[in-house]
Amino acid sequence: MINQVFLSLPVADLQRSVTFFKALGFTHNPDFSDDTAACFVINDAISVMLSSHAKFREFTPKEVCDTSKAVEVLISLSCESREQVDEMVAKALAAGGSTYDKPEDFGFMYTHSFVDPDGHGWGVLHLASQSEG
Repeated sequence: MINQVFLSLPVADLQRSVTFFKALGFTHNPDFSDDTAACFVINDAISVMLSSHAKFREFTPKEVCDTSKAVEVLISLSCESREQVDEMVAKALAAGGSTYDKPEDFGFMYTHSFVDPDGHGWGVLHLASQSEG
C-alpha cells in the first residue's frame, strides 16, 4: 500500500518558489530542504519537492520542460469547500501566481485553478456531497 505521495517539480528560482508555497499555507519541511531543494507538506499524505533545475536533472536524463511552451503536469487538489477553493486561488494570485480560467460549477464539482511562478498547473476542486446536491 502507498503511504505518501511526493511530487517533484523543477523550479527556476528556489527562493521565489519557497515564498510562493509558504504564502499558500503549505508547511515547509526543513528536514528535506537545502540550498538546492525545498520540501512542502500539503497534508499528511502529500508533499511537494521543489528542486532547482540542476538538482532535478540528477533524477532524470530528460530535459526540464519549458512550461511557457508545453504542459509538464497538471496537479489537482481537493478542498473541503467551495470557499477553500476560492481562498487557495486568491492566495496563489496574491503571491505571484496566475490563472487562465474562471471558476466552474458543474453541480457535483466546483473547480478553479492557478499556475505557480514556474508554470506548473494546479487544479483546485470541491466535490459536493450528497447532502449538498
